[in-house]
Amino acid sequence: MTTVITYGTFDLFHVGHVHLLRRLKGLGDRLVVGCSTDEFNHQKGKKSIAPYAQRVEILKSVRYVDHVIPETHWDQKRSDILREGAQIFAIGDDWAGKFDDLSDICQVVYLPRTRDISSTEIRRLAQALHADQMLELQRAVDQLQRVVDQLQSR
Repeated sequence: MTTVITYGTFDLFHVGHVHLLRRLKGLGDRLVVGCSTDEFNHQKGKKSIAPYAQRVEILKSVRYVDHVIPETHWDQKRSDILREGAQIFAIGDDWAGKFDDLSDICQVVYLPRTRDISSTEIRRLAQALHADQMLELQRAVDQLQRVVDQLQSR
Protein backbone atom coordinates (compact mmCIF):
# COMPACT_ATOMS: atom_id res chain seq x y z
CA MET A 1 0.00 0.00 0.00
CA THR A 2 1.38 3.40 -1.03
CA THR A 3 0.80 6.28 1.39
CA VAL A 4 0.93 9.88 0.19
CA ILE A 5 1.25 12.79 2.62
CA THR A 6 0.64 16.48 2.02
CA TYR A 7 0.18 19.68 3.99
CA GLY A 8 -1.79 22.87 3.68
CA THR A 9 -4.11 25.37 5.30
CA PHE A 10 -7.15 24.47 3.14
CA ASP A 11 -8.91 27.71 3.99
CA LEU A 12 -11.87 28.86 1.90
CA PHE A 13 -12.11 25.35 0.46
CA HIS A 14 -12.53 25.52 -3.33
CA VAL A 15 -12.35 23.42 -6.49
CA GLY A 16 -8.56 23.86 -6.64
CA HIS A 17 -8.33 22.01 -3.33
CA VAL A 18 -10.57 19.23 -4.68
CA HIS A 19 -8.41 18.90 -7.82
CA LEU A 20 -5.23 18.78 -5.74
CA LEU A 21 -6.57 16.18 -3.31
CA ARG A 22 -7.85 14.01 -6.17
CA ARG A 23 -4.44 14.14 -7.91
CA LEU A 24 -2.67 13.41 -4.62
CA LYS A 25 -4.88 10.39 -3.96
CA GLY A 26 -4.15 9.23 -7.51
CA LEU A 27 -0.47 8.91 -6.57
CA GLY A 28 -1.17 6.15 -4.03
CA ASP A 29 -3.68 4.17 -2.00
CA ARG A 30 -3.85 6.26 1.18
CA LEU A 31 -3.80 10.05 1.52
CA VAL A 32 -2.76 11.71 4.77
CA VAL A 33 -3.34 15.47 4.98
CA GLY A 34 -1.58 17.72 7.46
CA CYS A 35 -3.83 20.71 8.10
CA SER A 36 -2.18 23.84 9.49
CA THR A 37 -3.50 24.79 12.91
CA ASP A 38 -4.63 28.35 13.59
CA GLU A 39 -1.61 28.83 15.87
CA PHE A 40 0.80 27.64 13.17
CA ASN A 41 -0.86 29.90 10.60
CA HIS A 42 -0.39 32.80 13.03
CA GLN A 43 3.33 31.94 13.27
CA LYS A 44 3.46 31.99 9.45
CA GLY A 45 1.74 35.39 9.38
CA LYS A 46 -1.46 33.95 7.89
CA LYS A 47 -5.00 34.42 9.16
CA SER A 48 -7.56 31.79 8.22
CA ILE A 49 -11.20 32.64 7.66
CA ALA A 50 -12.37 29.17 8.73
CA PRO A 51 -11.09 27.91 12.09
CA TYR A 52 -8.94 24.78 12.24
CA ALA A 53 -11.73 22.48 13.47
CA GLN A 54 -13.95 23.43 10.53
CA ARG A 55 -11.15 23.00 8.00
CA VAL A 56 -10.43 19.53 9.42
CA GLU A 57 -14.12 18.61 9.24
CA ILE A 58 -14.22 19.66 5.58
CA LEU A 59 -11.08 17.66 4.78
CA LYS A 60 -12.43 14.57 6.55
CA SER A 61 -15.57 14.77 4.42
CA VAL A 62 -13.59 14.67 1.15
CA ARG A 63 -13.59 11.16 -0.29
CA TYR A 64 -9.94 11.37 -1.37
CA VAL A 65 -8.69 12.02 2.18
CA ASP A 66 -8.06 9.03 4.42
CA HIS A 67 -6.56 10.69 7.48
CA VAL A 68 -6.04 14.26 8.74
CA ILE A 69 -3.31 15.29 11.17
CA PRO A 70 -2.53 18.71 12.66
CA GLU A 71 0.38 20.66 11.20
CA THR A 72 1.81 22.61 14.13
CA HIS A 73 5.34 23.51 12.94
CA TRP A 74 7.59 23.44 9.87
CA ASP A 75 9.92 20.70 11.11
CA GLN A 76 7.35 17.96 11.73
CA LYS A 77 7.19 16.68 8.15
CA ARG A 78 10.10 14.24 8.47
CA SER A 79 8.71 12.61 11.62
CA ASP A 80 5.16 12.54 10.17
CA ILE A 81 6.38 10.83 7.00
CA LEU A 82 8.14 8.17 9.05
CA ARG A 83 5.24 7.70 11.50
CA GLU A 84 2.61 7.48 8.75
CA GLY A 85 4.81 5.25 6.57
CA ALA A 86 4.48 7.64 3.62
CA GLN A 87 6.37 6.73 0.48
CA ILE A 88 5.41 10.00 -1.26
CA PHE A 89 5.41 13.58 -0.01
CA ALA A 90 3.48 15.73 -2.47
CA ILE A 91 2.46 19.37 -2.47
CA GLY A 92 1.59 22.18 -4.89
CA ASP A 93 4.34 23.39 -7.21
CA ASP A 94 4.27 26.83 -5.59
CA TRP A 95 6.54 25.08 -3.04
CA ALA A 96 8.88 23.62 -5.72
CA GLY A 97 12.31 22.84 -4.30
CA LYS A 98 11.41 23.74 -0.71
CA PHE A 99 11.09 20.16 0.51
CA ASP A 100 13.74 18.39 -1.56
CA ASP A 101 15.59 17.56 1.68
CA LEU A 102 12.89 14.93 2.35
CA SER A 103 13.92 12.93 -0.73
CA ASP A 104 16.25 10.81 1.42
CA ILE A 105 13.21 9.17 3.09
CA CYS A 106 10.51 9.36 0.39
CA GLN A 107 9.71 10.50 -3.12
CA VAL A 108 9.01 14.27 -3.27
CA VAL A 109 6.45 15.41 -5.86
CA TYR A 110 5.36 18.97 -6.72
CA LEU A 111 1.99 19.11 -8.48
CA PRO A 112 0.80 22.02 -10.63
CA ARG A 113 -1.80 24.29 -9.07
CA THR A 114 -5.26 24.61 -10.55
CA ARG A 115 -5.17 27.70 -12.75
CA ASP A 116 -7.18 30.82 -11.91
CA ILE A 117 -8.26 29.75 -8.40
CA SER A 118 -6.68 30.15 -4.98
CA SER A 119 -7.75 31.09 -1.49
CA THR A 120 -5.63 34.24 -1.86
CA GLU A 121 -7.52 35.20 -5.03
CA ILE A 122 -10.90 34.50 -3.39
CA ARG A 123 -9.86 36.70 -0.44
CA ARG A 124 -8.76 39.47 -2.82
CA LEU A 125 -12.04 39.32 -4.75
CA ALA A 126 -14.07 39.36 -1.53
CA GLN A 127 -12.14 42.41 -0.32
CA ALA A 128 -12.71 44.18 -3.65
CA LEU A 129 -16.41 43.33 -3.51
CA HIS A 130 -16.59 44.63 0.06
CA ALA A 131 -14.83 47.87 -0.97
CA ASP A 132 -17.29 48.31 -3.88
CA GLN A 133 -20.24 47.72 -1.56
CA MET A 134 -18.89 50.20 0.99
CA LEU A 135 -18.45 52.82 -1.75
CA GLU A 136 -22.00 52.23 -2.97
CA LEU A 137 -23.31 52.48 0.59
CA GLN A 138 -21.38 55.73 1.13
CA ARG A 139 -22.88 57.19 -2.05
CA ALA A 140 -26.37 56.25 -0.83
CA VAL A 141 -25.69 57.87 2.57
CA ASP A 142 -24.40 61.01 0.83
CA GLN A 143 -27.53 61.14 -1.36
CA LEU A 144 -29.79 60.73 1.69
CA GLN A 145 -27.89 63.49 3.49
CA ARG A 146 -28.44 65.82 0.52
CA VAL A 147 -32.19 65.05 0.60
CA VAL A 148 -32.31 65.66 4.37
CA ASP A 149 -30.40 68.95 3.94
CA GLN A 150 -32.80 70.07 1.21
CA LEU A 151 -35.83 69.22 3.34
CA GLN A 152 -34.41 71.08 6.32
CA SER A 153 -33.66 74.18 4.26
CA ARG A 154 -37.29 74.55 3.18
